[in-house]
Amino acid sequence: MWLSNSSVGRKVVMSVTGIALVLFLTFHMAMNLVALVSANGYNAVCEFLGANWYALAGTAALAILFIIHIVYAFWLTMLNRNARGSERYAVTERPKTVEWASQNMLVLGLIVILGLALHLVNFWSKMMLPEVMHDMGMHTSAMTLMYAADGIKHIQETFANPVFVVLYLVWLIALWFHLTHGFWSAMQTLGWNNKTWVERWKCISNIYSTIVVICFALVVVVFYIKSLL
Repeated sequence: MWLSNSSVGRKVVMSVTGIALVLFLTFHMAMNLVALVSANGYNAVCEFLGANWYALAGTAALAILFIIHIVYAFWLTMLNRNARGSERYAVTERPKTVEWASQNMLVLGLIVILGLALHLVNFWSKMMLPEVMHDMGMHTSAMTLMYAADGIKHIQETFANPVFVVLYLVWLIALWFHLTHGFWSAMQTLGWNNKTWVERWKCISNIYSTIVVICFALVVVVFYIKSLL
C-alpha cells in the first residue's frame, strides 16, 4: 500500500494525522480558555462533552489518530537512521540549514507523549472514565460522578500543585518546538513546498504555536497564582 510502502506515503500519513491533532489542540485550547472567564461556563462545556456518544466517538478517533501518528513517527525515524547508517556518527555539528527541532523531533515527541499521559491521569481518568464506567454498569458512587462533572475543580486541584505546574510548562515548551517544526513540515509534505510558501508556513507555524502554548500556559499559571491567594 502506497501510504505504508513509500517514504512519501508515510510522510503524508504523518502530516494528515498531525494536522487533525492540531485542529483538536485548537479546540482544546479554546475550551480551556473558558475556565479563565467562567467556572460555570467551563463546567457546562465539560457536561456537554462528558461521556456522551459523540464525545466518546471523538475520543476514540483521537486515540487512533494519535497512535497512528506515533507509530509512523518512530517508523520514519528508524528508517532514516538505518538509511544513514554509520554516517550519522560522523557528523558532530548541526548544519545551519537544519532546525534544532527537526533533529530532535523524536525526543520532543516522547516528552509530548509523557505529558499527554500525565494529562490523562489528571483529567480524563477523573472525569470521563468514571462516567464511562457508570454507563457500563460498573459501581460508581454518586459522589464520584458529581466530582467527575466538576471540571473546574480538577483544574484548581491540579495546578495548585507546583510540581504539576512545572511538568506542564516543560510539556508545553516541548509542544511548542514540536508544533513549530511539525506544522510547516506537514504543509510542505502536502504540496506547499515552494520556497515562498514554505517560508510563509514557517511564519504561520511560529505564530500559531506561540498562541496555543501561551493560552495553555496561561491557564496553568493563572490557576496556580489563584491557589496562592
